[in-house]
Amino acid sequence: MIDNNLLSKLTQNLLEILNDEEYYDITIEVGNDPDVKIFRAHMVILNYRSSYLRRILSTNKKKNNGTL
Repeated sequence: MIDNNLLSKLTQNLLEILNDEEYYDITIEVGNDPDVKIFRAHMVILNYRSSYLRRILSTNKKKNNGTL
């Protein structure tokens, strides 16, 4: 059984990771110039939360060109 304090701390840590401006490893740009919105994200979270992005990210890994 998972300790509620451990689960609470893990949840807090994940929220901190999502708001972290320093350790992101993916940048998503949406829109067209001059109206571009930039989102910073974590590949591992995108990979596990979206089967669509998992396919895109795994394809990009094989190309290894740094863009999607």
